[in-house]
Amino acid sequence: MINDEIRVREVRLVGANGEQIGITPTREALQMAIDANLDLVNVAPQAKPPVCRIMDYGKFRYEQQKKEKEARKNQKIVDIKEVWFRSNIEEHDYQTKFRNVVKFLKDGDKVKCSVRFRGREITHANVGQKILERVKSEVADLCTVERQPKLEGRSMIMILAPKSQ
Repeated sequence: MINDEIRVREVRLVGANGEQIGITPTREALQMAIDANLDLVNVAPQAKPPVCRIMDYGKFRYEQQKKEKEARKNQKIVDIKEVWFRSNIEEHDYQTKFRNVVKFLKDGDKVKCSVRFRGREITHANVGQKILERVKSEVADLCTVERQPKLEGRSMIMILAPKSQ
């Protein structure tokens, strides 16, 4: 709330330079802000009495938006990459897919490792479990297991998250 929107009898006032002015009537605080050609901004409405500050509100909002934009620019969006294995995978194919898992984890992405079963392969779910356990043991130093291997329909799924640096 700014200027005339503040509807309390008295406020704790903070000056334009950050100095404490004290508890003053709202009308008097608003007049001080107008005399300084600034705005009276309610910065802590839940306090007793509410804390108001004399500042240039437009400049304050502009700086806040700049900070938010900078924070959005610097944040890392974590993707979930998926790597499919088969229950009867050959060693070279396994190594290729394993290299992809390592690359994704080093890039800071989560990895969803899945073993897809076709036909009657589902009766040997323990084979898929062994493949996922092997992946988990080989990348133990790079990641943490966010979700243990679990059978869902015709797929066994495990989710790996990179260790935070």
